[in-house]
Amino acid sequence: MTTVRQRRVEKGTEAAGDHQPSEEKNVKPDGKILSDHTGGKLWNILSITVGGIVAISLGLLTSVYVATLHENDLWFSNIKEVEREISFRTECGLYYSYYKQMIQAASIQQGLHGLVYDNKTESVRTINILERMNVYQEVFLSILYRILPIQQYLEPVYFYIYTLFGLQAVYVIALYVTSWLLSGTWLSGLLAACWYITNRIDTTRVEFTIPLRENWALPFFAVQIAAITYLLRTHLQPVQEKLTLMAIFIATFLFSLTWQFNQFMMLIQALALFILDCFDMLPTAKVTWLYIIQISGLLLVCVLQFFNSMILGSLLISFNASVLIARTIQKNLKKGGLLNRLGKLILHVLLVLCLTLLINKFIKKILNLESDEHIFKFLKAKFGFGATRDFDANLYLCEEAFGLLPLNTFSRLSDTLLFYVYVFVLFLMTLAAVIVAFRNLSGSNPVQFMEKMEECTITLKPDAAYNLIHTVLFGCLALSTMRMKYLWTSHMCVFASFGLCSTEVWKVILKCIHLYTSQRMHAIKYSIPIIALLYISHKFWPGIMDELSELREFYDPDTVELMNWIKSNTPNTAVFAGSMQLLAGVKLCTGRTLTNHPHYEDKNLRERTKQIYQIYAKRSPEDVYRILRSFGTDYVILEDSICYERRHSRGCRLRDLLDVANGHIMDGLGENEPDLKPSLYPRFCEEIKKNLPSYTIHFTRVFQNKTFHVYKLAKHK
Repeated sequence: MTTVRQRRVEKGTEAAGDHQPSEEKNVKPDGKILSDHTGGKLWNILSITVGGIVAISLGLLTSVYVATLHENDLWFSNIKEVEREISFRTECGLYYSYYKQMIQAASIQQGLHGLVYDNKTESVRTINILERMNVYQEVFLSILYRILPIQQYLEPVYFYIYTLFGLQAVYVIALYVTSWLLSGTWLSGLLAACWYITNRIDTTRVEFTIPLRENWALPFFAVQIAAITYLLRTHLQPVQEKLTLMAIFIATFLFSLTWQFNQFMMLIQALALFILDCFDMLPTAKVTWLYIIQISGLLLVCVLQFFNSMILGSLLISFNASVLIARTIQKNLKKGGLLNRLGKLILHVLLVLCLTLLINKFIKKILNLESDEHIFKFLKAKFGFGATRDFDANLYLCEEAFGLLPLNTFSRLSDTLLFYVYVFVLFLMTLAAVIVAFRNLSGSNPVQFMEKMEECTITLKPDAAYNLIHTVLFGCLALSTMRMKYLWTSHMCVFASFGLCSTEVWKVILKCIHLYTSQRMHAIKYSIPIIALLYISHKFWPGIMDELSELREFYDPDTVELMNWIKSNTPNTAVFAGSMQLLAGVKLCTGRTLTNHPHYEDKNLRERTKQIYQIYAKRSPEDVYRILRSFGTDYVILEDSICYERRHSRGCRLRDLLDVANGHIMDGLGENEPDLKPSLYPRFCEEIKKNLPSYTIHFTRVFQNKTFHVYKLAKHK
């Protein structure tokens, strides 16, 4: 059991305006430029320079902040190498092991060969790691470490974690720039960055899950959103548009390359584009380019991952292709009156939906693809479309990370005023979007009720419209699945700060209550964000300082003892079975061969894991021995924390999931489904400790401590 114990220690002002080109009224009839036009240009240049410096400074400060928290929490610079590696828990340890493997290889070519023909991650199988997992970032980083003259000054582990902490700077800068682009003032970006930092618990988890794929991917996703926001601005020059499309493609490609869930995130993004395009709120040509970029970026990743079938069978490719086909079929989609447009729109949506399902079904049939079926089983059970006894689906359903977003998240976000401002801005922008969408569908000049509101005519720019739908859809995702909240909360900072610093928002509000003047609007636009910044600084700066001064130490002696024993007392070719989470650490710390691991996006691996987990079920010693030996197992590690689990309630403990999947009655008081029957055998992980002859003939205990029990399997002829 890992614990973090207390470490034993011996005794600005900004007022930037919009950066839009000056209006033609600043030019005299004879063509001479007025002096205030020159002054305005100089002010814009100064504002952009200062805003850029602030953005870079905040990004670097965020990197230093999370790096310091990581060091203070674990005393990373002082603990042993094995303890550093153990701190990379579950799948984090698995991903980092490939970086370590590439570093330790005799040559880059040999390291790559070891990844393409890997026989240590899954026993009795040779798999292509570059095809199965998103580890190109580890490959690139290891090659960079080998060729740069830094080996004498920087350990490989520090090069790795500093790169991830450095990406946090990119992340914060991208959020800052997005908010700046939307509002026209870098004060908005400053507020977004401050909210991101003060809400760190809900916006990032990089300091304690460093190698997690999302920590690589989300900075590139934020860059992509910033680039899309810029692309959707009006009056871009052709060169600017081409460069922006290139930036979007690169960011999309890197995002897709670094995270296995990329296709699902981009599907939500494609849905946002589809909704806005249907209501004529985005330029169709730009939307088409974005669809094409998504498909091409994903296909390029597919090629690099040796034509990974899960990518080819993704819903994103099917959906985007369907939209482009349907648009070709329905050429007059955006013509006609309100009822005519609504009828065409409903038909268009149905056509896209049917085409998506048909194309996806066809691709999966051709490729015989079943790698992602566990995700759809999980979604089906999660949203109440029938109970399931599927082991894999229940494994996800019982994890807190895949449950609903806890309500205390909103109280934490409200402490910084973020949630209150977000809801306020979201309400106003949603109202504006509904009015604009209705006006667009009506296909005529302001309708009757709009004429009554002529004084506060509502408009919604394409970049703001995109970010509105983006935050709504990712908000729905976060509310339904807690693990995905980091996609929403970071954008929440952007959206709330944009609304608070938006000229359009305050202009409409003041006009509707008949209090609008240009001076009053600008006073509110700048004063309220500054007040918010002062409040945040006053309330949270002391807490951040206390957090940075709190020193702790990594402490997990049982796991350290286990890893040291494995390295000293087992051959390099030994095969270990156990829980997915622990085995990832075994591979990283000892280099031994595994039977299973936490990267769950493969049907054969899921079936294998379920079989290995029979060590925690009610099965006979002969059955368990036969299963383990079928995977070439030499040693099996049993964990008391799983065998006697109390973290989950009855029905969600791993042993309960196995009992139900095997058709057995669960332990403890409580109801059981009527068709479940008592098992003929006791629970294996409990009974083996009694050293009964029926167990000792197959299993010999060779190591134990307070947490782990290691048994060596007999090799019967």
